[in-house]
Amino acid sequence: NNFLRLCVLKVTQQSEKHLEKILNVDEFVKRVFSVIHSNDPVARAITLRMLGSMASIIPERKNAHHSIRQSLDSHDNVEVEAAIFAAANFSAQSKDFAAGICNKISEMIQGLATPVDLKLKLIPILQHMHHDASLASSSRQLLQQLVTSYPSTKMVIVTLHTFTLLAASSLVDIPKQVQLLLQYLKNDPRKAVKRLAIQDLKLLANKTPHTWTRENIQALCESALHTPYDSLKLGMLSVLSTLSGTIAIKQYFSSAPGTAATTARSLDLVKLAQECCYHNNRGIAAHGVRILTNISASCQEKDLLPLEQDAVFGLESLLVLCSQDGSPGAQATLKITLTCMVKLVKSRPHLSQSVVESLLTQLHSAQDAARILMCHCLAAIAMQLPILADGMLGDLMDLYKVIGRSATDKKQELLVSLATVIFVSSQKALSSEIKTVIKQQLENASNGWTAYRIARQASRMGNHDMARELYQSLLTQVASEHFYFWLNSLKEFSHAEQCLTGLQEDNYSSALSCIAEALKSYHKGIASLTAASTPLNPLSFQCGFVKLRIDLLQAFSQLICTCNSLKTSPPPAIATTIAMTSGNDLQRCGRISNQACILMKLSMEEFRNLAARYGDLYQSSFDADSATLRNVELQQQSCLLISHAIEALILDPESANFQEYTSNGTAHVESEYERRMMSVFNRVLEEVESLNRKYAPVSYLASNTCLCSAVIALLKVPLSFQRYFFQKLQSTSIKLALSPSPRNPAEPIAVQNNQQLALKVEGVVQHGSKPGLFRKIQSVCLNVSSVLQSKSGQDYKIPIDNMSNEMEQRVEPHNDYFSTQFLLNFVILGTHNITVESSVIDSNGIVWKTGPKTTIFVKSLEDPYSQQVRLQQQQGQSSSQQQQQRTAYSRF
Repeated sequence: NNFLRLCVLKVTQQSEKHLEKILNVDEFVKRVFSVIHSNDPVARAITLRMLGSMASIIPERKNAHHSIRQSLDSHDNVEVEAAIFAAANFSAQSKDFAAGICNKISEMIQGLATPVDLKLKLIPILQHMHHDASLASSSRQLLQQLVTSYPSTKMVIVTLHTFTLLAASSLVDIPKQVQLLLQYLKNDPRKAVKRLAIQDLKLLANKTPHTWTRENIQALCESALHTPYDSLKLGMLSVLSTLSGTIAIKQYFSSAPGTAATTARSLDLVKLAQECCYHNNRGIAAHGVRILTNISASCQEKDLLPLEQDAVFGLESLLVLCSQDGSPGAQATLKITLTCMVKLVKSRPHLSQSVVESLLTQLHSAQDAARILMCHCLAAIAMQLPILADGMLGDLMDLYKVIGRSATDKKQELLVSLATVIFVSSQKALSSEIKTVIKQQLENASNGWTAYRIARQASRMGNHDMARELYQSLLTQVASEHFYFWLNSLKEFSHAEQCLTGLQEDNYSSALSCIAEALKSYHKGIASLTAASTPLNPLSFQCGFVKLRIDLLQAFSQLICTCNSLKTSPPPAIATTIAMTSGNDLQRCGRISNQACILMKLSMEEFRNLAARYGDLYQSSFDADSATLRNVELQQQSCLLISHAIEALILDPESANFQEYTSNGTAHVESEYERRMMSVFNRVLEEVESLNRKYAPVSYLASNTCLCSAVIALLKVPLSFQRYFFQKLQSTSIKLALSPSPRNPAEPIAVQNNQQLALKVEGVVQHGSKPGLFRKIQSVCLNVSSVLQSKSGQDYKIPIDNMSNEMEQRVEPHNDYFSTQFLLNFVILGTHNITVESSVIDSNGIVWKTGPKTTIFVKSLEDPYSQQVRLQQQQGQSSSQQQQQRTAYSRF
């Protein structure tokens, strides 16, 4: 029944990702392949399509290859089309099949008996002939002949596109392909061919921009300048704007002839961009300003400096045009414009004042949707250039007061966006006036979700007093007790961080009381956070981060107490002499202080342990955004900094090395929190280094003061709770299945000690709604280890290698599925605990300890033959002993 076969085919095609999970591929193929010998051409066609859909798991099956080759000669069109489909799929998977079928495809394409519509279906198979250079070269020659021999529109379009895909895969003939496409773009009068050429040029510009020469870009600019059609000009500008953000733009200007200022200004690319900046088509104008912005950001030559002003004027005109229009097209253009503004300000800070002024001016009259995007742009600029932030605050507060009282979604979004910019702009603590205005607007025009989002942003920006008040107001507005405990924990964390803002530089006793108060709130918060977790949402990162913060505060408190004890017990006058005679440098601090120095050594080890735990938290946060990971890294660096300062000032001043702790500068600083932490790191390092150089050995008073000041300086920077603490944008998890597996998890698997256990590990990678948003899984690392839990039987002398198993394998998941096998030895009789732990490796080669960890038990039993031999030996020994006793008695 062909209908049932068709249903099976559809299921197979829809289950393409799961084909690798088929256990017995041979049996599966055998049942399908038997239909290929049917007399019904439709049945054979369905079978061919079935084989083509299975090409990923049977790429080298010779009988399938032979059937496809035979069916290409069939007189039934349905069967031939199915054979073409199967040939394309097998060519993509198998090098041998591609090499064998290439000549056959060439003969059919060049044959006069083959209809044109069939040729159009055969030509795309050639895009898969990239497995080796000779195959790609022969396919390219054939395509070159076809382009010249068949000038019809459909034939040229299909052949050119196949040409492009073949070049992009083989990576050899891309420059020739770019030239060919530019030639058709320039000389062919058909708009369909020109559009196809532009589409393929965009593909090559994205894939290999470094292969574009100055002549290629110049030819594209000339075509764009001379074309009368806006649609074609838009496509060409899209290609040029893509190239302008890559290395190709530097090659274009570096290889430009002449050095006069007029030369670069009169280049066709610059002329084209300046001409298009004020075009009546928004898309063309957007690409024009994007090209100018990329030129200004990438090329620092003096003769290109005047282009900055052209870029600013073009951006401002587009801003005015698009901010008044609420259509989707205008919003898309506005996003491009604002992205260009941020990029221009980042590369040319002296232009920032005019850009910010134009944004603030336009903010009052813009549509709400445009206002939201403009607020995001202002926040990004203020994060990069904090010096501009104070100037924005007045205008932002005026707008916040008159924002309106409607409860539409856009108004709610605008409230959040404006509040975010205000938090970024007010670098110090928020004034009471700002708090009053924000709370008043929230009471008038917002819902609970908007207030929560604003509180969340306040926590991210370090405005913990504002966040605490908002969380407190939201506690009674939630319907679930889990949400209540979550908000209560956030309120306690904000209160704890608020306690630390009252620290003073030289008042160490008040610092201890502030830390104690903060710890009290943190302990309350961690209890609420634990109550807020559920099996579906365990809040593991949040709990780990907060526990580390608690331990860090306790370590800081202990360090200050130890420093105080060193201060209150000064060493005797002969302490230095005792230290020199005994050879123990700690004797320099005196008898009582010697105990404090031992505590100081313990404190240093505690900070190093905390740094290692922060490193573990970093490695387990595969789904975190870069800002959250940087935040964890900064906490780790602060622990390492204090441990280094203790070692350099007190424990081992002579061997202190400052080179490995030197900062890399603030070139890549992304946030105000990071900027402030880096400045504290640099200041503390300078103080420790200067003390170490000036006063060797360092006096106990100076070292204690330096350490306490470093602790207080670190705590005075308000902690930033980054996005991953509140929101998980990327979700990745791995599920493992082990076989053999016991019926009952506590029941062990029986294995004889003279055999090996073949442990099969299968896994599935599960993703959320945005897979690969921050990083992608390249491979999965599986670690299998076994430990002997309980031993049974006699103790034998067994080599240490046989005592335990420790293996590791790396597997690349295909369609989010992976499987591998391990051979394990269990020579020692008894119960063994097998642990399988998985970790992932991203595309940069970084290992992330994501888990999970699975455990099974194995009971190693003695094999029957060895058991029989052992029993016989025991019986023989017992009988010989009895005989010896009898002979002894008889002698007596």
